[in-house]
Amino acid sequence: MGPQCEAQGMPSKSESSPWPTTISTPRLLLRPAETTDVKEFSRLWTDPEVRRFLGGPVAEEKLPLYQQHFASRPNVFAVTTRKDMAVVGSVLIDSASRFDDRREVSYGLLPEHWGQGYAREAVAAVVEWAFVNVPSDDASIIAVTQEANTRSCRLLEAIGMRRIDRFVEFGAPQALFSVERRRLRSGR
Repeated sequence: MGPQCEAQGMPSKSESSPWPTTISTPRLLLRPAETTDVKEFSRLWTDPEVRRFLGGPVAEEKLPLYQQHFASRPNVFAVTTRKDMAVVGSVLIDSASRFDDRREVSYGLLPEHWGQGYAREAVAAVVEWAFVNVPSDDASIIAVTQEANTRSCRLLEAIGMRRIDRFVEFGAPQALFSVERRRLRSGR
């Protein structure tokens, strides 16, 4: 059984779910990012381990711009644990990425929550939600990660994504992954 959209129930394929929405999984609650999440999101943007394969921490002078806009952007989920509602990361669906306007998922998790399966559970749930709720002319959802980021590559493969391309960007080899709805595997 897939994630539950608690806002108004899961809409049919022909209708779009209004944003904001909440996605529930066995261990997580994914909800729209809020301005009160600024501390945790700022850590995601500045933590050297989180940003290791993303070009490094966001520069101090750029941080206010990130902080100003993250909570008003659609399809940005704060990943919280059901146990204590602590924000442990984020997942974002870009409805029109730089890759032929395909839907793209990106994500980050605070290091103290790595290795618990939260990222896989959250990413799979948001991708499943996006197939129904984020319209696209393309049947797939993509993700990009540095090839050196083996944890991220394994996560994407675990939810059914396949590596479809390689390219160099920002001086590092990148891997482009893709999944169609019928191949998506649960994150649990």
